Amino acid sequence: MNLDRYKIAGIVLTLFLFNMSNILNGQDKKTNVVFILADDLGWKDLSYQGSEVLETPNIDKLAEEGMNFSQAYTVHPRCVPARYGLITGRYPARVQLPGGKWKWTGSEYTIAEAFQDNGYKTFFTGKWHLTRKDQNNPEDEGFGINIAGGYPGAPQSYFYPYNTGRGKEKNILDLVEGGKEGEYLPDRLTDETIKFIKENKDDPFFVYLSHYSVHTPFEAKKELVEYYKKKIDSYKFDGEEFVTEGTGYTKRWQNNAVYAAMIHSLDESVGRVMVELEKLGLDKNTIIVFTSDHGGLSNKGYNYRPLATSNLPLRAGKGHCYEGGVRVPLIVKWPNNISTKSKSDEIITGVDIHPTLIEAAGLKIKSYDCDGKSFLATLKGGEQDNENRPIFWHSPLSRPHSTGDINVSAVRIGDYKLLDFYDARRIELYNISEDIGETKNLAETEPEKTKELQQILNKWKKSVSAIKVKPK
Repeated sequence: MNLDRYKIAGIVLTLFLFNMSNILNGQDKKTNVVFILADDLGWKDLSYQGSEVLETPNIDKLAEEGMNFSQAYTVHPRCVPARYGLITGRYPARVQLPGGKWKWTGSEYTIAEAFQDNGYKTFFTGKWHLTRKDQNNPEDEGFGINIAGGYPGAPQSYFYPYNTGRGKEKNILDLVEGGKEGEYLPDRLTDETIKFIKENKDDPFFVYLSHYSVHTPFEAKKELVEYYKKKIDSYKFDGEEFVTEGTGYTKRWQNNAVYAAMIHSLDESVGRVMVELEKLGLDKNTIIVFTSDHGGLSNKGYNYRPLATSNLPLRAGKGHCYEGGVRVPLIVKWPNNISTKSKSDEIITGVDIHPTLIEAAGLKIKSYDCDGKSFLATLKGGEQDNENRPIFWHSPLSRPHSTGDINVSAVRIGDYKLLDFYDARRIELYNISEDIGETKNLAETEPEKTKELQQILNKWKKSVSAIKVKPK
């Protein structure tokens, strides 16, 4: 009988110590989220994706420790619409973005509001770009703290003091004071992020680190630029540097040393955040998401603008609805929930991140209008029924002189992707699984598939009241 009591006491003690261990390791707390967004970073701009010129050891490490998605997409090949889709979980075509007189409708339920309503400390730093003249900044859309997020889509300079005299509404907010000569913008945004995490380590938090990098202007640390110049000078590129695409050209070489150095600093930022989470013992209870708003800047019209990168084997880049403009890197790390070194070929689009993070964190939310579909089952190693699910793009405000694109709507279902260049009255159909470079137009040889996808695309455009802008 006494022995039974000792056994019971031992079991109770074991359970107590187990629960204390969970408490000390943060497993009883709500799951934290750190969302890191790069700007204009191409799918092939990472060494784990096969780039031989660009070096991203920290992002590579993140991919090894989590799940890497090979077929992740943005909802639009330009900044503002893509960011709207990420923050709201809604297709930007619903609010006639771009091309219409867009403004926040009030019906959006942002990802930040969802976390804030569930008791999270919410933080934003970096590029917002979803406002007009100081209206609807991050603090108006669910972020308790906003540092540097406002109207501008790019800094005047990546070095302190960042702004060089354009109108006040163009300034990078909150960073002019407290900086110092030589300070580099990605480093400052990372400093602010780490400071917030330290100050809120005992509370659940949602962090949105939205880098201005690697958007133009091309500016980087001198020593890194010199390093990549030497590396690029020793590298032998095949074929022509530029080939015709759209109304202009597309770049085929990754030979921009300044851009490479900018990516290097972006990668260092990711590494610093990961290290800090580990130091604070928060890494096992934190979801880290890394992605880009759209494809890399590889295209230009008939102008003299410098280009950043090549997205090969993907076709075209920023501004285009070909794969180079809409396919993006996506990595999700979540210890004890996502297997390390895992990969997924699931077709994911930007609006899916919103409901996925809500479900993963177990948030209680109000009913809201969302186009996305949670891919939590995929993250946890399961299967999802996405085989016949369409994803859409609508780009009615082309920039033929800037990035060489023309107006287009597109849809992908399974292996097939259809592009409707409606002003040019041209239809293109590709089997992406067999032709990732979109070189073989199947529209004429597979007329039934073409008709099927075009009907689905037209029905969707009508349902969201997609705007049509007259070409210039």
